[in-house]
Order: sequence, then C-alpha cells, then structure tokens
Amino acid sequence: MTPPLADRTQICPEALDEAKRSQALAAYDVDSLRGEAALKQITDFAAHLCGVPVGIVSILDTDHQTFLARTGVPEGPEPPREHSFCGHAMWGDGLMVVPDATADPRFATNPLVTGDMNLRFYAGAPLISDDGFPMGSLCVLDTVPHPEGLTALQREGLTVLAANVLARLRDSRDIAARRASVRRARTAAADSETRFRVLADTMPQMVWSTLPDGFHDYYNARWYAFTGVPEGSTDGEAWNGMFHPDDQARAWAAWRRSLETGEPYDIEYRLRHHAGGYRWVLGRALPIRDARGAITRWFGTCTDIHEQKSTLEQREIVSQELSHRIKNIFSVVAGLVHLTGRTHPELAGLLGELRQRITALGRAHDFVRPHSEQSRPTLRQDSLHGLLGELFSPYQLPGSERIRITGDDVTVDDRAATPLALIFHELATNASKYGALSVPDGHIALTIATEASDVVLHWCERGGPPLSGSPAQAGFGSQLIEMSAARQLGGSVVRDWPAAGLEVTARVPQVAFSR
Repeated sequence: MTPPLADRTQICPEALDEAKRSQALAAYDVDSLRGEAALKQITDFAAHLCGVPVGIVSILDTDHQTFLARTGVPEGPEPPREHSFCGHAMWGDGLMVVPDATADPRFATNPLVTGDMNLRFYAGAPLISDDGFPMGSLCVLDTVPHPEGLTALQREGLTVLAANVLARLRDSRDIAARRASVRRARTAAADSETRFRVLADTMPQMVWSTLPDGFHDYYNARWYAFTGVPEGSTDGEAWNGMFHPDDQARAWAAWRRSLETGEPYDIEYRLRHHAGGYRWVLGRALPIRDARGAITRWFGTCTDIHEQKSTLEQREIVSQELSHRIKNIFSVVAGLVHLTGRTHPELAGLLGELRQRITALGRAHDFVRPHSEQSRPTLRQDSLHGLLGELFSPYQLPGSERIRITGDDVTVDDRAATPLALIFHELATNASKYGALSVPDGHIALTIATEASDVVLHWCERGGPPLSGSPAQAGFGSQLIEMSAARQLGGSVVRDWPAAGLEVTARVPQVAFSR
C-alpha cells in the first residue's frame, strides 16, 4: 500500500508505527478545524485552480479519515479509511496524481471508483508534520478522467495550498498545547490549593495569608474555630478588630512596618476567643518573594500561648518576690554588721568595710534582679555601663562625674554582677581612702574595650596623692579583687603604680559576663 521508506525522505522511520503516528496526530486539535472557513477557502480555490468539482482536506487516523474541509461533496459520513486515496498520497514526497483510476491497478476495484461516487481523477498533496509524521492530504477529485494530469502551475498551486493547510494545523497544535498547559497549570494549582488547605486545616496553629499589600484573604479552619466568627468576616482589615483594644494600635503599627520593609512580623497580642474574653497568641508572618525579590504573598500563623504566658507571669511574680526578699536579706545582714560594730568598738573599722562590701553586693543584686514595671531601673539591666554607674553613684558629686565610664558596653547578667561589684567596690573604696578620690580634684577614668574574645577594663586614677611605688604587702582588698577576677570570672588583673596614680587592667573572657 505504501512506497519503500527510502523513497519518502520527509517521513521519519517511526511513522511506520501506526500507534506512534496516531499519538503524534493527537497533538493537533483536529476537531477544532472541522468546517473552518479558512480551510474551506483553500478547498474552494484548489478545486477552481485544478478545474475540478471537488476539493478536500482529509486527515487519516489509524482506523478512520476525517474531512476537515470539503468543496463539492455533500455533508455526511466520510468513506472508510481502507478505501481512501489519501492513505496512499500522504506517504509520498510530492503530489500523487491518478489521471484515470480505472486504469490504475491500485484503485481499479476501489468502491469509490466502482460505486456511486464514480471517482476517476485524483490529485493529492501530502500533509506531513514537521517531525515527519504523515497526517493526510489536500486533494482534488473529478468523476471524469484527466489524461493530461495537472499543469505545472496547478501542481505548484496545490503544493502551496497544502503548505497553508499545514500552517493551520500547526496553529491548532500550538493552541492545543497552550490549552493543555493551561489545564495542567490549573489542575496543578487546584491540587496545590487542596493540599495547602488540607495541611493548613490540620495544623494546630491558626494560619492566614494576605496579598502583597496586606489584604487578608485566607484563614484556615482553626482560625474560625478559635474565634467563632463567620467565615470571611475578618477578611481585609477586619482582623485588627479581633484583638484586645489595648493591643490593636501596637499590632497594626507592627504589621504596617512589616509591609513597608518586608521584615518578618513577630508580635504577642490578645485575641478574642469564641468562649468570651481574650487569650494571648504569638503572631508571626513571613513574605513570599518571586525571582525578582518582589513580595507576592504573606503567610502567617497565630499560636495560642495563653497558658505559657500565664505560667511565665506567675514565675516572674515569684522571682520578683524572691529577689526582693534577697535584697532585704542584704539590708538585714548589713544592719547586723553595723550593730555588731557598735557593741564592739574595737572592730568598728573592719566591720564598716564589711558592711560597705555587703551594701555594694546588694546594690549590684538590686540592679540585675527581676523587677516589676514600677521598680525597674531606668538603665538597661543587662548593661555593664549601667551596673558600674549604679555602683559608683555614692562616689560621684553633684555636677561632677569623678568616675567616668567610657568605651564599649557589654551585656552582663546576675552571675557576673557579684564579682564585678566586689572588684570595683574595692577599687573605688581604696581610691576614696588613699587615691584619686581622697582629694577634691582627683578623678578616675574607667575604659572598657572588647578585644577578640576578651573584655579589657582599664582603671586609671589621676589627680590624687603621688605614689612612691607598689605597696610592700597585698592587703585583703587586693586578694578579694584577685579572687573575684580569676576564680569567679576566669580572668586576670595587672596593677601598675606610676607616680601619677594607680592603674589597674582587668582582662576577662567575654563569655563570663553573660550566660
């Protein structure tokens, strides 16, 4: 039925497999072209060009043929595939012309020739896809023979018209591919949306999302179960009305800042609960960005932290109460030492120094201990500058900063506060007795610098009595400084006694200041 493959240079070898040819043909939206006006114009012109009454665009699948356009043939069923002349024409490289079908052994007994159609003349240009699969032909027919066949102009015209049919077929394939891509994208999007909603609704947190401008357009089932509001009632900006009145301005300001900067949204607020009242939740949101970095959506969660918040508040109250009692203990111990000094005058000097040390420890503890809003210091409680400023306040004079603290600030906690208080209380006390603070014009500069993993604190006294070298023997205060710096902070202390005044350099690992 078909010529040898070697004679069909446009046709790919896989085309001989009818299943693969049918699969390739399925990529074209053939049904959308049936009866198309543009194809009808082609068959009209082809018939007129060749001087015949019939023109057809025929597509042949595995078991049937389809007339996409017809001229001179009434509407009705197409002839069976096995009777089709086009089934022969589509396998050729060029036009197939049959001047008289009754004289051609291939077609003399064909029902289209011997039957009512009385087909005698046939000329068909093959329709071969870009990837080499025969699809059918553009053909012209007549019921009388044409011994002369087609003129050169008619052959060229029929070939050009066949190329136009192929262009329309390519368009249908591209359209079909785009439609399939859209369908796949919609299906994938629907599947993704379904998976997201199933995942979001099974999460223990409330999940929500917004458009890039912050318009809330989605909440999961957990949100509506928690709040008890009707679905969709908190879309847009209505979400802020679900917060405690005291938290609304703060939450809205934080959300607006995130929208303006793209920074993550992270805030604790009280959210209205369906049972009445409000519960503390942790609200968080992150932006989703496209390849250019533009925000395409925000996804957020609300996590119920009411029990944890209540527990922490109770612990904070207990901690404040314990710390307050410890502060009172320092006061009681200092008072006992003072009373002991009054009953033992011979120990008054020693006991006075002890009481001052206890008072310094109490001041350090009071600075770093847990506080209520009413009792909290004005300075940051984790600030080394703040702690030292509190310790040195008794030594300062109104309008005169006799001990000046400069340099880096370091985070400090309650564990480091005790040895630091002992070290600098001893230095300040000695300076007030024997050094720079013992005279009106004396002053001290304390410089703090971070060097690699260490913190270096340099104490420099100036304007005091001139020194004549180091003391012959280290006193208890010096031993206390050494013990505090080395054993408790893991650092070291170096003293120098130039004539201008004492200089002390303490080097302490930075990790010793804060857990």
